[in-house]
Amino acid sequence: MNFLQQNVRKIARTTLKRTIDTSWFLIKIMVPVSLLVTLLGWSGLLAKIAVVLRPLMRLLGLPGEAALVYISGALLNNYSSIAVMSSMNLSLRDATILAVMCLISHNLLVETAVMKSIGSSALKMALLRIGTAIVGGFLLNLILPASFAQIQLFSASATANSAFWPTMASWALSTLKLTARIIVYILALMFAQTLLEQFNLMEWLSKWLGWLMRLFGLEPSMGFMWIVINIVGYAYGAGIIKAARDEGRMTLQEGDLFNHHAAISHSLLEDTVLYAAISIPVLWLIVPRLALAVVVVWGERLRRYLFRRSLKAGVV
Repeated sequence: MNFLQQNVRKIARTTLKRTIDTSWFLIKIMVPVSLLVTLLGWSGLLAKIAVVLRPLMRLLGLPGEAALVYISGALLNNYSSIAVMSSMNLSLRDATILAVMCLISHNLLVETAVMKSIGSSALKMALLRIGTAIVGGFLLNLILPASFAQIQLFSASATANSAFWPTMASWALSTLKLTARIIVYILALMFAQTLLEQFNLMEWLSKWLGWLMRLFGLEPSMGFMWIVINIVGYAYGAGIIKAARDEGRMTLQEGDLFNHHAAISHSLLEDTVLYAAISIPVLWLIVPRLALAVVVVWGERLRRYLFRRSLKAGVV
């Protein structure tokens, strides 16, 4: 009984600590970014930016100001892209396209550096993620249900020439509600992650994923690494990938191929939960990324087969 109580207390402490740390991290990013975008909308600058970017965004079926969502996610992370989304007038269709694009190419600076440290070309990985995000957005614009465009997911709390203090009050209320909702999801996520670690379930699950790795075009032995990067994220899971390479359990070419998959599809648990918290359907958050990752990896395999002289990992 004491052993059970100790486990319960450990799980509770770990879950609470992770939830507090992640929530604080979210608030530090989300509140300032959301406030900035709200002020841009109130001042009328957002409308001017939209005019300049509208031709590019039209190719993806998005409003011009949606470029700010993608830029925020690409340079920072998914928390900031959600913060920007919450301050705009976006339909479910717009938000779904933007979410998938940001999921594919978020946190480019940090994660590209991590991929380079494992042996991939930084330039190739960055261009691959940006290009795939644009292709993914274009395809989603073609295949998403028409009904998604009729669902208003967010309503901008600020418009040009509206009163300043009512605008701020509306922003504060909407930001508080959104933050509380996401924190609840983070709590559930951290609890699930702690349970998996406490009972060593990740290693057990990885043994049964060989067939899936083959489908993805990866080595069967990469099942555990795949679980790690999809539960704790790429930046945190990169240490395990690097250790496997350094210890000779994975070649440089295999690690580079794994990066091709992970560049397009990782953090299937955490990042998907974040966008699900703002009512974007989970199916549309996961399936496009996995499908694009499969195409990218098998395309890279074909390239290596056709151009065997460039088998060296990291070649652009």
